[in-house]
Amino acid sequence: MANNKTKLELTWIGKENRPKLEPRILIEDPAKSHHAPFRTGKDDVFDNRLIFGDNLLALKALEQEFAGKINCIYIDPPYNTGSAFEHYDDGIEHSLWLSLMRDRLEILRQLLAKDGSIWINIDDIEGHYLKVLCDEVFGRPNFVANIVWQKRTSRENRAAVGSSHDDILVYAMCSPQAWKAVRNKLPANDSGYGNPDNDPRGKWRSIPFSAQGYRLNQMYDIITPTGVVLQPPKGRCWGATEPVFRQYRAENRVYFPKGGDGRPRIKQFAGEEEGLTPMTWWEASESGDNEEAKKEILELFPDQEPFSTPKPERLIHRIMTIATAPGDLVLDSFAGSGTTGAVAHKMGRRWIMVELGEHCHTHIIPRLKKVIDGEDKGGVSKAMDWKGGGGFRYYRLAPSLLQKDEFGNWVISKEYNPAMLAEAMCKLEGFTYAPSETVYWQHGHSTETDFIYVTTQTLTREQLLKLLDEVGESRSLLVMCGAFRVKNLDEFPNLTVKKIPKAVLNRCEWGKDDYSLEIQNLPVREEPLIGQVAVEAERGRRGRTKAERRAEAAEQPSLFDLPAQEKKP
Repeated sequence: MANNKTKLELTWIGKENRPKLEPRILIEDPAKSHHAPFRTGKDDVFDNRLIFGDNLLALKALEQEFAGKINCIYIDPPYNTGSAFEHYDDGIEHSLWLSLMRDRLEILRQLLAKDGSIWINIDDIEGHYLKVLCDEVFGRPNFVANIVWQKRTSRENRAAVGSSHDDILVYAMCSPQAWKAVRNKLPANDSGYGNPDNDPRGKWRSIPFSAQGYRLNQMYDIITPTGVVLQPPKGRCWGATEPVFRQYRAENRVYFPKGGDGRPRIKQFAGEEEGLTPMTWWEASESGDNEEAKKEILELFPDQEPFSTPKPERLIHRIMTIATAPGDLVLDSFAGSGTTGAVAHKMGRRWIMVELGEHCHTHIIPRLKKVIDGEDKGGVSKAMDWKGGGGFRYYRLAPSLLQKDEFGNWVISKEYNPAMLAEAMCKLEGFTYAPSETVYWQHGHSTETDFIYVTTQTLTREQLLKLLDEVGESRSLLVMCGAFRVKNLDEFPNLTVKKIPKAVLNRCEWGKDDYSLEIQNLPVREEPLIGQVAVEAERGRRGRTKAERRAEAAEQPSLFDLPAQEKKP
């Protein structure tokens, strides 16, 4: 019998291999950033971020600044349907997908706030494996729910069994019970409300006036308008004490069905209900479907081909209604057509999106501009009474800090100016980049008394002595320089001196720009010749094939051909 304390983990080929990510800096391109020319209200948000580049490197770039600050993450990663894997067998494609997802999920976990949640859209191809992987990354006790979203209402006749739903895995950084205290309920819909007695207070619906269990002060007789004497249902008591019930009746809030003979019910007027607890089944009628999402994209871009499986704004709106409050920070690292940012913007949430594909420029930026300028009338715009406002900043990932020169030596990239280099070194050394306007050697800080100075100069002993004097005894300084001409660094007690790039050379995979899930970018395995598959399999097991071993044995001299003196007696 298995030990209950044994940690169960999903295993796959190459799981032990982890990339040594370079924490890149982000470079803003003001020409692609956009903001409204005016404020529509005090809650307008202008500092949203759209990042163009590999999403794993982008997440690493965000880690230092945003660790523990993201309230809600929604991602809709590639589903590993097999269309991108025609040159790989199932085991390889599955393992690659799991490794690439694991690397991203681990950083996403670091970014989540202590009461934050992550929502992952997936289908049945990898959904069950992803659930086990998420149990490992986020902790199985942190699993909240598996939402089943009806993405399709039409019948799919080409499939053996048509797919009509996606799964949305939900995990929280705290326990589900603790997360329940911070998540929101869904607003009640208008179904079931009416006004059959023309109550001047408006539409109402009735709710039962009974409760589970036995409470002595809630066990009493109620006489209906027709004179029927009623007692609480078996195993239950009335929903309140008798004085409270009399007050309800005096306020005309009690309804007796069945012509006055039925058990009492209480009028609940529209707007009085606290909200609905989210359930795991989300119908298309409530959350939209893929076809609705395609229409939303076509309304924005009538001349462009819509995405094959976009997500409707109502779906994202429903998630953010449950998981966030106005002003919260939302992240989507697989931005796609930009739905997450568009909905977050309309709902008054701050947002960060990452996208590597060119549709970042052809779809996301034009879409967000329409949202900000108040020209997007579709999706949830009407429900949110959206009129425009706010803005976003566009960033791209900086190139790798180090590159090889013509002699194969690692050197600082020529694309880095002094400010970029200082910011990059701050990120690599764990400092906050905050260059002083008055003190030349203060490029960043880790505490109020610990600073960093970055320069490509070769520092002399005299220059280091001057720095030591300016830093003083109560502060410390990390000096990152091109070189230094000092034999004994011990004479500078408050200075730590390191050479660039030697000090950081072994920390990262330099010069690698693509960790994407686009598996078709990987080298294609050459197809073996007919009959070679079995030969290679045989050679892989025994080192040589049976035919090769026979040929080799035939070339060896026979024991009977040896000279007589070499034969054994």
